[in-house]
Amino acid sequence: QVQLVESGGGLVQPGGSLRLSCVVSGFIFSANSMAWYRQAPGKEEEWVAISDTAGAEYYADSVKGRFTISRDIATATVYLQMTRLKPEDTAVYYCNTYPRGYAGGPGTQVTVSS
Repeated sequence: QVQLVESGGGLVQPGGSLRLSCVVSGFIFSANSMAWYRQAPGKEEEWVAISDTAGAEYYADSVKGRFTISRDIATATVYLQMTRLKPEDTAVYYCNTYPRGYAGGPGTQVTVSS
């Protein structure tokens, strides 16, 4: 059974930082590209960052230079380090394979507000 469990969200002031985690089970983590996605209220889901199986990283233009994706093969965990957060980063964040291949977890809410 595939499980993707996100955590680490919260309320943070503009300019602050958060680190999201996603623990994965039920499929071969190391054989899959992994991504973080987000969905803001009233908007479509978008991918934010991708970590592929070759170690390359890709970022949406809106987060480039501020967010960093990483993965720990040993613990089957993918991380998203978010810095210099902006109100427009407010969304529910999800992890999944890239392309999205499984029913997602509940996500973790990130709210950037003063």
